[in-house]
Amino acid sequence: MANLYTDRILEPAPQKRQTRVTVRMTLELHTLALIGSAYFLFLYGIAYITEKGLIPSAVINHPIIYVSSLGVFASAWAVYGVVGLAQQSGYGFLTYYLGTAIVFAFAPVVLLPMLRINRIYMLSSLADLLSFRYHSQLAGSLVTLFMIIAVFPLLALQIQAVSDSLHILTSLTATEPFTENTRHEELAILFCIGIGILTLSFGSRHLTAHQQHKGLVAAIAFESIVKVVCMLAMGFTAIFVVFDGFAGLELWLSNEPQALTALNQPVEMSSSRFYLLIFFSAAVVMPHLFHMTFAENPSIKAMHTASWGMPLFLLLMSAPVLPILWAGLKLETEIPADYFALAIGLELDSTFLTILTFIGGLSAASGVIIVTTLALASMCLKHLILPIYRPSAHRDIYRWMRWIRRLFIIFIILVSYLFFSLLHHRESLSDLGLTAFIGTLQFFPGVLAALYWQRANRLGFICGLVAGFSVWFVGLFLPLISGINITLLPNLTFADSYSDQWSAITIMSLGVNITAFGIISFFTRPGIDESAAAQMCSPDDLNRPTRRILSVKNPEQMKEQLSSTLGIRTAQREVDRALDELSMSNSESRPFPLRRIRNRLETNLSGLMGPSVANQMVNQLLPYESATDPNSGEDISLIEVQLEHHKTHLTGLAAELDNLRLYHRQTLQNLPVGVCSLGQDGEILMWNHSIAKLTTIDTTDVTGSYLHTLLEPWGKLLGDFIHSPEPHLYKQRVEFQGSYRWLNLHKTIISKSLDYANNDQSNNERVIVLEDATDLQLLENELLHSERLASIGRLAAGVAHEIGNPVTGIACLAQNLRYDTDNPESLATGKEILVQTERVSRIVQTLVNFAHSGSDNAGYRQESVHLKPCIDEAIHLLQLNKDAREIFFENHSDENCYALGDTQRLLQVLVNLLSNARDASPTGEKVTIECVTRAPHVFIYVTDSGSGISEKNQDQIFDPFFTTKEPGEGTGLGLSLAYSIINDLGGNISLESPAHKNGGTRFTIKLNSD
Repeated sequence: MANLYTDRILEPAPQKRQTRVTVRMTLELHTLALIGSAYFLFLYGIAYITEKGLIPSAVINHPIIYVSSLGVFASAWAVYGVVGLAQQSGYGFLTYYLGTAIVFAFAPVVLLPMLRINRIYMLSSLADLLSFRYHSQLAGSLVTLFMIIAVFPLLALQIQAVSDSLHILTSLTATEPFTENTRHEELAILFCIGIGILTLSFGSRHLTAHQQHKGLVAAIAFESIVKVVCMLAMGFTAIFVVFDGFAGLELWLSNEPQALTALNQPVEMSSSRFYLLIFFSAAVVMPHLFHMTFAENPSIKAMHTASWGMPLFLLLMSAPVLPILWAGLKLETEIPADYFALAIGLELDSTFLTILTFIGGLSAASGVIIVTTLALASMCLKHLILPIYRPSAHRDIYRWMRWIRRLFIIFIILVSYLFFSLLHHRESLSDLGLTAFIGTLQFFPGVLAALYWQRANRLGFICGLVAGFSVWFVGLFLPLISGINITLLPNLTFADSYSDQWSAITIMSLGVNITAFGIISFFTRPGIDESAAAQMCSPDDLNRPTRRILSVKNPEQMKEQLSSTLGIRTAQREVDRALDELSMSNSESRPFPLRRIRNRLETNLSGLMGPSVANQMVNQLLPYESATDPNSGEDISLIEVQLEHHKTHLTGLAAELDNLRLYHRQTLQNLPVGVCSLGQDGEILMWNHSIAKLTTIDTTDVTGSYLHTLLEPWGKLLGDFIHSPEPHLYKQRVEFQGSYRWLNLHKTIISKSLDYANNDQSNNERVIVLEDATDLQLLENELLHSERLASIGRLAAGVAHEIGNPVTGIACLAQNLRYDTDNPESLATGKEILVQTERVSRIVQTLVNFAHSGSDNAGYRQESVHLKPCIDEAIHLLQLNKDAREIFFENHSDENCYALGDTQRLLQVLVNLLSNARDASPTGEKVTIECVTRAPHVFIYVTDSGSGISEKNQDQIFDPFFTTKEPGEGTGLGLSLAYSIINDLGGNISLESPAHKNGGTRFTIKLNSD
C-alpha cells in the first residue's frame, strides 16, 4: 500500500532526515501510563456522576452538551493525521471538515428526516434503519458485517495514533519509533486493554429500548472540549511561539514560497469533490457519529442547535491545522507530518504542551473507539446473533443480551488490534482514514434512497451494496493488509482523469453500487411490507395503516403470548412499559388502544432486538385475525396520532393542509350536536364533546371501541338505528339516569367509492348525529298542557255561568218549601236539596277559580310569603275535618324560607296537595313537608306514604278532571288548579313517583325566593 501511493506523499526536508539524528526530550512510559489512566478514570467519573444524577439535568440535557458530544467525529486523525493529509492533499484537507459541516448545516434535508424515523421506531444504528426501510433481515446482517470490516482501518488508526505517540514521547531519537525493533506492539496492547475496560464500563450496564447513555454523552462532550483546547493551544503556540506572531508567519511564508505552493499543487477539482462526498457521507453513516447524532439525541431542539454548533466546532478544529504544519516544517523536525502536533512540544522542550497534545490525541482516539465499539456490538447482537439464536424463555434475556454485547465489545477491540498488527509496512494515518471513509461510503446510496426513493427495494440495495463493497475491498482493503498492489482499473480511460487511486476507487465503487442499485430496483417491484416501510421512511408521506383486529383481547393476553419467547418477567416488563408510555390501563380491551399497544411493543422490541427480529416476533405472537377484512378501512385514529406527532416536521402546503384538518376537527368537536363517526366494522372513530356530555361517556374512553360495547341505553339505541333503513328518527324517548330524554337521530354515509351507482353501502363508514330535543319536547308539552288548561278554563267558565243560575233557582225553591208545607218528609227533602245545591255551588266556584287562573289578574299581588306559617295553617285547616283519615303531618321547613307570591293562593295550593297526600297515605302514616332555600329559588317538598302513581298516569296528573279517586270522591280539578296558580306565580310544580324505596309520591314546588 505504501508504494501504491508514493506519488502523493511529500516528505518534509528528506535530505536532512538521512543525516540528522536528534536527541530530544523524552517522557517515561509509566508516567504517560499514569496520565492516561488518570484521564480514563476522570472520564469514568464524569459518566458515573452523570448517571447518578449528581449533575443537574438542566446542564446534562442542554443542547450544547449534545453538540459537544458530536465532536466524537474528530478522531485521532483530526489531531494528528489531518496535518499529514494537509501535507499530502494541500487545501484538500478542508474537505474533511466541510463535508461534515455541510451535512449539519443542511440538517432538514437528511438529518431531521432520519432523526424522525429513528426516534419513532427506536432505531439506534444504521443497520436498524436500513433493515427497517428495506424490510430485510439479510440487509441488516450484511450492513453489520460490511460496517465492521469498513471501520477496522478507522479503529486501527486510533490504536496506531496512540501507540505511535507513546513511542515518540518515550524514544530518545526521532527516527526510533519507525524501526523494526520497538515496543510498538506492547504499547498498542496496553492501550487496547485500557480502552476495552473503559468501553465495558460505559456501555454494557444498561440495556433498554431507549438506549441513551447520558453518562457517555457527558464524557464524550468533555473529550470534545479537550480536543478543541488542545488544537487551539497548539495553533496558538505555532503562531506566537514558533513564528513570533502573525508577522513572523507571514515573513516565513514569503521566504518559503514552496510551503504555499505545496498546498495548491495537490488540489485537483475532481479529487476535492470526491473527498467532499466521502466526508459528507461519513457524517451520516459512520457508526460512532450515527450513534451520537440519532441514538443519543435528546430532542429536536438539540438537532437545530447542532446545525450551527457542529460547523462551529469543526471550524475551531480546522483553524490550527496549517499553522501546525508550517511550524513543523520550520522546526525541521524528523517526526512525520502526521505527528507534527507532538513534535512542536518536543522541539520546544515544553512538557506541559507535550502532555496536553498527548491527552488531546488520547481523548480523540478513545472517544471514537468507545462509541464505535458500542454501536458495532449492538449491531452484531441485533443483526447477527438474535436472528439465528434467542435464549429460552426461562432465562433472563436482558442479562443474556448484556453478556453477549460485552463479548462483542471485547471481540471488536481484539480484532481491531489484530488488524493493526497486520500493518507491518506502517501505513500513514491518512491512508487508514480514507480507506475507512470510502468503505462506509457504500452505505450512503441506500440511506438516501431510504428517504427519497420509494421505488428502491431490498434486492437492488443488497446487490448494489455487495458490488460497491467488493470493489472497495479488492481495491483498498486487501492492499492495506497485504501490501500487494492490486490494480482494478487497467485500460479504463476515466481512471486517468483522477490524480490518485483514492478518487478512482471511489468513483468506481460508488458507480457500480449506484448502477446495480438503480437498475435492479427499477425493474423489480417491492413487496407490500417493504412499500409500507418506504412510506414510513418518506419525509413527505405518512404510513396509512388499516384497521385490523388483534387475536388477543387485552394486555394480559399479550403478556401470556410474549412470555413463550421472552419469558414471563420480560414479557410483563415490556407490556407494562408500553402501557405506561401510552398512559393506558392493564384492563384496556378496545381495538384501537390494543393496536397502539402492539405497535409500541414492536417499537420497543425493535430498539432492544432490532426491527427485523421485533417485527417477526410480534407478527408471530400477536397476530391480527386472519378473517379481518383487508378493505376494512384506514386506521383514522392512528393516522391522527401520527399527524400530531409529526406536525412539527410539516412545512409549506403540508402544514397548511394540517391546519385545515385541525380546523375541521375542532369544528366537529365543538358542534352543539353530538357526532359519532363509525368505521365499516362498527368501530367508533370519532366521539365529539357534545355527545360525550350527553351520554356522560368520555371521548378517550370510547374512541376505538365498538358501538355495541357502549353502556345502555346508548349501545342499543345507536346500534338499532345504524342498522335500520330509516335515515332519521325523531323524538326518540330514552330513559337515562332516572329521567327521560327525547332525541333526534340522523345518519349519513361516508362513501370512498367514486362509483356511487354500484357502491355497496354496507362497506362504507357512517356518521351519526345525535340531537338532544329534551328541552324542546318539555316546552311543547308545557305549551300543550297550558293550551289544554286554557281551553278547559274557558269551558269551565261557561259551564259555571250556565249552571249557576239554575242552581240558585233550585236553592230558592227548596228554601220556600218550609213555608209551603209542614210535612216532615217534604221538609227533609228540601233540606237535602239545599245541601246538594251548596255542593254544586262549591264545584261551580272551583270551576270559576280554575277559569280565572292563568289570566292576567291584577287582583293578585306579589308579596313576601313566610312559608312555614303558611304550611302550618294549611295543616290546621285540614285537621278541622274530624271525619277525615287520621294522618300525621310533619313540617320540617326552615324558618327563613320566604317566597314571592300570594298567601291565599299558596294556601289553596298547599291545602289541595296535602289533602291529596292524606287521601293517598294509609291510616297512621305520615306526610312530610320540607322547605329549603337554594338562591334564587325556594323549594317545597310534599311527600306522602302511599303506593305512588303509575307511570302511565304521571303524564295526565295535572290535567283537569283527571283523578285516580273513586267516582264521587274527587273532581280532578285540585292539581290542575294548583298547577295553574304556581304557574301564575312564576314557579313550577313537578312530581316524582316512587319517591323512596317503599313507594310514595313527592311533589316539588319551585318558587322565586324573596
